[in-house]
Amino acid sequence: MRGAPYAAIALAVVSVSFASIFITWSTSPPITIALYRLAIATLIIGAAIFVRSGVLRRTNTLLRIPRRDAAIMGLIGGILATHFALWISSLKVEGESIASSVVLVTSHPLMVGLLSHYVLRERLNRWMAVGIVLGFAGVVSIALADYGFAGSLLYADILAFSGGVMAGFYFLLGRRVRQRVALLDYAFVVYASATAVLFVYALAFGSSLAPVGDVPRELLLFAALAVVPQIGGHTLYNWSLRWVTAPVVSLSLVGEPVGSSLLAWVLLTQVPTVGVAVGAGLALLGIYLTAFGQSSRAPEILATRDVE
Repeated sequence: MRGAPYAAIALAVVSVSFASIFITWSTSPPITIALYRLAIATLIIGAAIFVRSGVLRRTNTLLRIPRRDAAIMGLIGGILATHFALWISSLKVEGESIASSVVLVTSHPLMVGLLSHYVLRERLNRWMAVGIVLGFAGVVSIALADYGFAGSLLYADILAFSGGVMAGFYFLLGRRVRQRVALLDYAFVVYASATAVLFVYALAFGSSLAPVGDVPRELLLFAALAVVPQIGGHTLYNWSLRWVTAPVVSLSLVGEPVGSSLLAWVLLTQVPTVGVAVGAGLALLGIYLTAFGQSSRAPEILATRDVE
């Protein structure tokens, strides 16, 4: 049992790293991809809850969630939907590298650190302060490198970073609720709410409600997104958090950008430019230090990581 949580984290990091690859392979619009990913994940989690309460005859805690918590989780679902819409849109901008997009969207510990300091009045420790400075230096370096290559890539970087901002709000709102609500119940309500919001987004922005392109292939990719990074990745990750130390949790946060970049290199022959590589290195170091500082101060901040 001692090694199981660490093996679970390793498998989870590999799983979430495939998200950007599956999205890049899909020919459907960004909102359509996000809609199906979360809808399928909601169905899977709903089935797990049904088995838990029906077949295993355990108490159905989903029905006992207070209305206030349910309302907050509905808001969190809307934020999650916006996060996915922004991030996936960044990946669909022609020429945008997976390395740039994933590093920028994973920069949410930097945003959580700043928001905690200025909004919640939680003082930054030295690790967080140094990490935020290095992290934002890396973010700016990536933006400058991409802007020098093509103006449209700066737009993609803004979308990805905005997705990271949404993730920051997601964590700030969700970390307290997650302490009171079981993981499956929390995920079901949040994912179902996000699916509903994405459905509204699809109608509002004229995005297709049906897969675009080779329908069987698209559905397979959507299912892979729901099963591999959303369920297999994040469920394993959240399960393992109970038994691992804070440094391991912090280090795992930078695993997805590294894993996604390596997979993009192998599967898509995407090699980041020198400027992007340097910026990514700074950003990842900053994200690690900031996350380490947060986890040493308040482990629950990281206990709800179920976005990318």
